Amino acid sequence: MKAARYYARNDIRIEDIPAPQLLPGTVAIDIAWCGICGTDLHEYRDGPIFIPAAGHPHPISGESAPVTMGHEFSGTITALGEGVTDLTVGENVVVEPYIIGADVDVSEGHEYQLSPNMNFIGLAGRGGGLSEKIVVERRWVHPIGDIPLDAAALIEPLAVGHHAFVRSGAKSGDVALIGGAGPIGLLLAAVLKAQGLTVIVSELSQARKDMATSTGVADHVLDPSQTDVAEVVRALTGGLGADVGFECSSVNAVLDTLLDAVRPAGVIVNVSIWGHPATVDMQKLVLKEIDLRGTIAYANDHPATIELVRQGKVKLEPFITARIGLDDLLDKGFDALINHNDTQVKILVQP
Repeated sequence: MKAARYYARNDIRIEDIPAPQLLPGTVAIDIAWCGICGTDLHEYRDGPIFIPAAGHPHPISGESAPVTMGHEFSGTITALGEGVTDLTVGENVVVEPYIIGADVDVSEGHEYQLSPNMNFIGLAGRGGGLSEKIVVERRWVHPIGDIPLDAAALIEPLAVGHHAFVRSGAKSGDVALIGGAGPIGLLLAAVLKAQGLTVIVSELSQARKDMATSTGVADHVLDPSQTDVAEVVRALTGGLGADVGFECSSVNAVLDTLLDAVRPAGVIVNVSIWGHPATVDMQKLVLKEIDLRGTIAYANDHPATIELVRQGKVKLEPFITARIGLDDLLDKGFDALINHNDTQVKILVQP
């Protein structure tokens, strides 16, 4: 089968590899669609980060580069391993793409995303969505009902946004400022709107500003090159500032703006993955008693996220700006998102 394989920085190859084998307790899935994630772009330009470098195998997967990429994917079940009795062949699903120790409790209330050596399918091994087929453990498979398979490929990044919302402690009626309207920022905005928040987005890209407006996920869209974002946010909130800020850009100037724009005792959640060290103005953090929090991925967020989509509270199709084949991954996928992000938001790949 064809798969996109990561070898090293700036070295991804489309290759023919053996199809994965069905094992007890696993589920075989034909991939329908796979999204290109910002993390994939970081790995391509700056990595390896999550991907174990060649010769340095991950302690759980036992794999190192080259690995198959892709962790935002949907598909259809084609076979069930021994012991899997609660799913059906032909059922459409998404995968919560974790690589976590077999002894880690992933039931409700457990922070398994913080377990030792946590990593992701499509980054640290065990196959990936940028291939024709995959076999995964039953515990990571989530049925999606009648959600279209292309839209369903966005459920994984939507779950990232849902978990960031949970981490923030924000509630209906609060005002949120999102710094960066890439795919994660936009999908986070969709979650926040569905939860009853007022959403302000700060973004440079015209295409992404237009997307925030046309999809209705933002109440106010600001361009930091044209306006003082913190000043406008204070004006919109009676001089107080936003209740919560979300850093979704891995750009230091955006983090600085959030520190200025949130109210005293406000919360800032860092959502983005940084490929370089950041600086924090600790004086602002201290004098305003700002609570700066990290967030990584999700933990039992998929069921609630899928339900938001099934109930129509979040519509995912408008965020898809291109659909390509696997052979076009680098030219029409990675290059478009790295060098032409003023025209693209979320590109889906059909393996």
